[in-house]
This record gives sequence, structure tokens and C-alpha cells, in this order.
Amino acid sequence: MADTASRKAHAGLGVRPCGTRHPLVATAMVLPLAALLVVVFGGWEAVVTQASSVGVMLGR
Repeated sequence: MADTASRKAHAGLGVRPCGTRHPLVATAMVLPLAALLVVVFGGWEAVVTQASSVGVMLGR
């Protein structure tokens, strides 16, 4: 019962309960930061290197 009252109170304030963000919204929020980190730390080369290593390990 208290949980329902809490949700109604939050809904009145425009606050969404935890865990209800749409996955596309979360992705749109994370992609700019991920792109920045790739550029700053040279992550693209690391991704290519890891993918190459996994390919060799799998026999491709």
C-alpha cells in the first residue's frame, strides 16, 4: 500500500520510478560519452585488436 502511495506522489512531481527508462533513451544518453572515450583513449584500436585476437582464438 505504501509503495502505491509513493508512486502516486512521485508521479505528481514528474519523477519516474527507477528502472523505467526506455532502452533507446538510455542508449542515446550513453553513445556520446562512449564516442568521446573512444577518441580520447584510442579505444578503436583496442576493439580491433581484441576482435582480431578472438577471431584467431576461434580459428578464423
